[in-house]
Amino acid sequence: MASTASPVESSSATVHKGVAPLRAGEGSSFVLRRLHSLTGIVPIGAFLIEHLISNSESMRGVQAYNDQVKFLTSLPFVHVLEWVFIFIPLIYHGLYGVWIWYRGESNVGDYPWTGNWLYTAQRWTGIVTLFYITYHVIDMRFTGVHLMGGGYGNAFSKVWWEFKEPFAIPVYLVGIIAASWHFSYGLWLFAAKWGFTVGEQARRKFGWICLVLAIALVGIGVYSIVGFVRTPADLVPAIPPDPSFF
Repeated sequence: MASTASPVESSSATVHKGVAPLRAGEGSSFVLRRLHSLTGIVPIGAFLIEHLISNSESMRGVQAYNDQVKFLTSLPFVHVLEWVFIFIPLIYHGLYGVWIWYRGESNVGDYPWTGNWLYTAQRWTGIVTLFYITYHVIDMRFTGVHLMGGGYGNAFSKVWWEFKEPFAIPVYLVGIIAASWHFSYGLWLFAAKWGFTVGEQARRKFGWICLVLAIALVGIGVYSIVGFVRTPADLVPAIPPDPSFF
C-alpha cells in the first residue's frame, strides 16, 4: 500500500530545540537574516577578536600600544576599510538586530528552560552591546583627540584618561562581557543554523568551545583594562588641550 505521507512530512528535518531554523521561501527576510547572521561572524566577530587582542598591547606599555594603533591607522585605504568592514556591517547588524528583537520571536513555549535563557540572554546582550559599541565608537573615534592621520601618539593617553571618568571601568566591563557572550553564542547559533554542526552531540561539543571562547575574550578584555589602569600617571603623556577632530 502506498504511503499517504506528504512530501513535506516525509522530508521534514529534526531541528534542535532552542535553534530557530533559517527557512527558505520566506521572501527577502530569508536573505536579510542570512546576511545578519553572517555579518555577526565576519567581519564583526573577527574585528572584535582583533580589537581585544590589539588592546591587550596596553600591558606592554605606552609605546607598544601606540605602535599598534599606528600600524592599524596606517593601513592603505584605512578609511575605506573601516567603513566597508566595520561601520557599515555594524550599522546593518545592529539595526536589523533591533528589528528582530522588537518583533520578539522568542515564544517561550517553544524552547526548553535552558534554551530559553540562552536565547533571551542573546537578545538582551545584543541590545547592551549595541549601546556600548555606539558609545565606544563615538567617544574613541569621533570625539576628543583624533587618532587617525598621525594622532596615534595620543592613543594610550586617550584611553587612560577615559578610565579616569566615573563609571568608565564598570561600563567597559559590562560592554566587554555582553559583546563576548553575544558573539560566542552567536557563533554557536550560526554553526547550527547554517548546518556546520549536525546533530545534538556536535552542537553540545561546539557549545563548550564557544563557552571557552567567551571566557577567553572577557579575560583578554579585562587584561587590557588592567594594562591601562596599572600604568603610573607619570608615564602617560598629557593629551593636547582643546583637540580638533579634523
